[in-house]
Amino acid sequence: MTMASKKGLFSAFALARTAPAIIVMVGAFGLMLFVLSQLLISSPVYQWRKPANEPLKDIKEDIFIKQSTSGSKEWNASRQVQILSSDLGQDEITVEPISSNEMQEEGDSKSSVSSNEIQQQSKERSSMPSNEIQEQIKENRSTSSNEMQEPSKDKSSMFSVSSVISNDTDENLPPSSNLASNLSPVDGIQKVDSGSCDLLKGKWVYHPAGPLYTNNTCMFITQMQNCQGNGRPDKEYENWRWKPDDCDLPLFDGRKFLELMRDKTVAFVGDSVARNQFESMLCILSQVETPRNRGNRLMQRWHFKSTNAFLCRIWSSWLVHQSSEPLQLAPKEVAKIHLDIPDETFMNHLPKFDVVILSSGHWFAKQSAYVLNGNIVGGQLWWPKGAGKMQINNIKAFGISVETTLTAIAAHPNYTGLVIVRSFSPDHYEGGAWNTGGSCTGKTGPADKFERNGFTDIMHEKQVAGFKKAVKKARPGSKLRLMDITEAFSYRHDGHPGPYRSPDPNKITKRGPNGEPPPQDCLHWCMPGPVDTWNEILVEMIRREFEAP
Repeated sequence: MTMASKKGLFSAFALARTAPAIIVMVGAFGLMLFVLSQLLISSPVYQWRKPANEPLKDIKEDIFIKQSTSGSKEWNASRQVQILSSDLGQDEITVEPISSNEMQEEGDSKSSVSSNEIQQQSKERSSMPSNEIQEQIKENRSTSSNEMQEPSKDKSSMFSVSSVISNDTDENLPPSSNLASNLSPVDGIQKVDSGSCDLLKGKWVYHPAGPLYTNNTCMFITQMQNCQGNGRPDKEYENWRWKPDDCDLPLFDGRKFLELMRDKTVAFVGDSVARNQFESMLCILSQVETPRNRGNRLMQRWHFKSTNAFLCRIWSSWLVHQSSEPLQLAPKEVAKIHLDIPDETFMNHLPKFDVVILSSGHWFAKQSAYVLNGNIVGGQLWWPKGAGKMQINNIKAFGISVETTLTAIAAHPNYTGLVIVRSFSPDHYEGGAWNTGGSCTGKTGPADKFERNGFTDIMHEKQVAGFKKAVKKARPGSKLRLMDITEAFSYRHDGHPGPYRSPDPNKITKRGPNGEPPPQDCLHWCMPGPVDTWNEILVEMIRREFEAP
């Protein structure tokens, strides 16, 4: 046998011996690639992947869901926050870029309202004669039994809604703060609430433990409310907590709440401020369990598998029926608001819900015509010459809409659940309207005294009056509740995005050479921020209802 033949046989023999080893190595490498691909697919980064600053379009809404960016400190350093994957239905929400300045009419399947709606609302409400507002405020206050009280001006006191002021101080507070520190919730020392404590009479206290989540640990924050991600330099606004006078407001325990809502559905219905609160609730609950998307283009619906609980949101600008077709003197382009007909958009789903949280009011500053019994009786920023005297303005219309909505819910034959009306959310365009020097820029903590807002006051009073009328007409056993946050949150001028509405590094954040303020949002709330306290109060109200003997 030649030398070449021997070498060929040796090579063949060696290859035969190493072939199984090669097969094993290839198989192991393939298995490793498969495992890595599954981990990538299940990660939140993969599930929510999209171009930077490009929003997920939310139909019939004025703001858009986004992926969070930068972060802040944890609520409790001793508790690890786990980020789990999200099951986002790709056929249910589509990615579409949209300009933050775009403005569309709400009503059809593609409608949305841009961030300029915030400024337009302020401009529109400012068009109402000031003497008319003052006259209505005076009239309502003469019969009101819960007139707001101005807190003590003592610089050592806490910000208080009631007449009970604490003078406790803490030398460890930040230099800019004159409020006391509330350390007991962090230490786990809390009073046991008997259920009779008024949750909305209290004060703001400094809470150094920080928020319940950060914009790094929540994927549900709308870009315009992601203040830290948009470059807001201060964070003290995240560290204030509401303290009722006669009890402690329990820290939000996501697992306990999900257990309380086992096999139940909680629905937020209303405008963009309702969305603000809804996303806050999602952020808090997602720290203990990542929900699965089970919604569609008309209703956001998130499922928490561990307890079969659902969290939903339905857009409803006015909470009553809206039509666009011409009616009498009102042309097609003017929205017709039927004040005596509830909005079927959410009423059709009502039997599916166990708890409903309602939010409305700010859209009544928008151009519209008001309809009662099929006839136009008033309008906002619209009233033709020769139409005679207007019977109903936007403020009266708001009160009627609240009464109509709650009366219809209470009379629904297939609904026996809990209804909570979250009262009118105050804005803080201080020093003028949005276009006359009004601003909330530079506010880093709660206000040290209560500053009235005439429009907020009268809208709140009409809302409460409408609520009380509906309660009187409701059938026995109806569960209509009011979560009156208006006065307490009138102090929180620091909690709005202000000029930090976008991640654009070139955005204007300071006043111009003539003192003109930059474009800003002083209506919605930063996340995390004061809006999270709404949900702490909400959860305690729900707990009292469902755990009551």
